[in-house]
Amino acid sequence: MALVLCRQGGDKEMAEYPPFAVTVDLVVLTVRADQLCVLLVRRGIEPYRGAWALPGGFVGIDEDLPAAATRELAEETGLAEPAGHLEQLGTYGHPRRDPRGRVVTVAWLALLPDQANPVAGTDAASADWLPLSQLSPGQLAFDHDRVLADGVERARAKLEYTPLAAAFCPPEFTVAQLRGVYETVWGTRLDPRNFHRKVTGTPGFVAPVGRATEGDRGRPAQLFRRGPAPLLHPPMLRPDQTGQTGS
Repeated sequence: MALVLCRQGGDKEMAEYPPFAVTVDLVVLTVRADQLCVLLVRRGIEPYRGAWALPGGFVGIDEDLPAAATRELAEETGLAEPAGHLEQLGTYGHPRRDPRGRVVTVAWLALLPDQANPVAGTDAASADWLPLSQLSPGQLAFDHDRVLADGVERARAKLEYTPLAAAFCPPEFTVAQLRGVYETVWGTRLDPRNFHRKVTGTPGFVAPVGRATEGDRGRPAQLFRRGPAPLLHPPMLRPDQTGQTGS
């Protein structure tokens, strides 16, 4: 069936286009046990029944995209608007990306502190946090390998020029915990002293909360929260081939 759209004035009709479905898919990342993990669901229905996939689903006719993303996340995994960071990642619309027909998906990226184990719902047979290191190319349903790869690279880049690494942390954290996030997401080791100097010396990166906790070897470690800066000046660049962190 063709969908016909007309200009209100009636002076010119727009061309006819076949209708197509719109979905949302979510790349939800967290750090668990010093590993970068992604939230996946095992599909309980066709197509790709039994395969791992990103959580997501179809957008309702009267539903806004962010609302659809949070609804699907809650329905398929039990995570109801968890604290963290959510942003639109990209749009994927290859004509044959879905064997059911023409489906365009709007993907979202969520960066969250460690969460409870998910609870599968709707058409998901199960849900779990899987370390990225355990996933093989071509393992995910649809084009979700590509979407996941784009989401991971976006997260790694965001850590360079924004304070969003704190989205992986609890509300109050130590510099060592924050460094652990960078090391896990980037897959590298960072010099503790240089990192501490960059974090505390970059305006608006973190803000002290006025308390300390027990740190390594029983030493008190100052607690921080995410600072107000939307961007980092200078950025926290990924290490180069020499293992040094850029300024």
